[in-house]
Amino acid sequence: MTVAGPPDQLRRTVAGAIIGTAVEWYDFYLYATSAAALFNKLFFPGYAPLTGTLLAFGTFAVGFIVRPIGSVVLGRLGDRIGRKRVLIFTLLLMGGSTTAIGLLPTYAQAGVVAPILLTVLRALQGLGSGAEYAGAVLMVAESAPAGRRGLYSAMPYVGVALGLLVSLAAWNGASRLTGAAFEVWGWRVPFVLSAVILAIGVLLRSTLNETPVFAELERRHRIAKAPVSEVFRVARRPLLCAWGARVGDNSLAYIYESFVIVYAMQLGLAREAIVTALMISTAAQLLTVPLFGWLSDRVGRKPVYLSGALLSGAAAFPFFWLLETRRWLWIVLALCLVSSVAKTMMTAAQSAWLVELFPPQLRYTGFSLAREVTSPISGGLAPVVALALLANGHGSPDLVAVYVLALSLLTAVSVSLGPETLGRMSV
Repeated sequence: MTVAGPPDQLRRTVAGAIIGTAVEWYDFYLYATSAAALFNKLFFPGYAPLTGTLLAFGTFAVGFIVRPIGSVVLGRLGDRIGRKRVLIFTLLLMGGSTTAIGLLPTYAQAGVVAPILLTVLRALQGLGSGAEYAGAVLMVAESAPAGRRGLYSAMPYVGVALGLLVSLAAWNGASRLTGAAFEVWGWRVPFVLSAVILAIGVLLRSTLNETPVFAELERRHRIAKAPVSEVFRVARRPLLCAWGARVGDNSLAYIYESFVIVYAMQLGLAREAIVTALMISTAAQLLTVPLFGWLSDRVGRKPVYLSGALLSGAAAFPFFWLLETRRWLWIVLALCLVSSVAKTMMTAAQSAWLVELFPPQLRYTGFSLAREVTSPISGGLAPVVALALLANGHGSPDLVAVYVLALSLLTAVSVSLGPETLGRMSV
């Protein structure tokens, strides 16, 4: 089924997908940064610094643990009632939870209730995220011309970079407060500001039409009755390949953009310096995301995805060597190599690949399951595992580099075993 929407709707759909995805990843990266740098003091003050940070990252992992639940429940709804309705709900769930985190009492104010509430809100964030990115990509892909599906499907990932960039900017601005102001109230400001971005995203998405593909499915009475079971029945092999492929880029995103803050501060680098370096590498993704999406339309999804995985593995040890120079320019170069190039090659090609792996009546469920089922193993536990390996190595990053290399190789093998989807006309 090949159905494309009019150009004006496509432009609005791209804008809505980018802003909505920016809300999701503003929430997640802001939480990850806070967990790395502050939440051990505010919510787990009775533990040693490294143990408190591990516990803070444990609450971060909770969001990833529930993401598969969101992918099943909300992905199924996306195939049953439409892409647009589910996307508005996921946005409200995530943005509302993030705003509420900014209003939470700390351990000093409420005792054990504070970390419990933090964990609950983090779980709600994860539930919405289980279907957010898949829906954003589908809204764009199912309205895009087939020959440019890779480019347009990659565009929601610009929202990922934008969300990280804005979260880092908000955090960096708030952290410049002097004295105890930042730890007392300044950290709350970036979380509460999520409400503003949320309002913009909901406004944009509420003006969109349902995708032409889903509208055509409804017209032909081809809505799947049991999309979850049907995915496992008709697309089991592609789903397994996608699970393996997802492990690398999802883990690397949080190692290179969250754990790296902890490691850099251990090296004696100022928090502001590493955050600024992250902002530069993130800004570069605003260019590399569409570039690699466009490239996947020319050479195929698999070559771009596979190249990113292999480059990530090759850069595992050099990345930490460059950080250990403690020279800011080398650190920026290291982050640009692994985050702006290697990781982005994988994520940019991945979007169209996952869209094209599944038939249209099962696409929301298939995409969500493919992307989110491995999240607890990869994204959620990645910073925790990296911290544990760093502690076990007595501060040496060698074990973390081996971990990165193993993840990259698993992704490379999984992509190699999966099908090339460029040219499939199922959208």
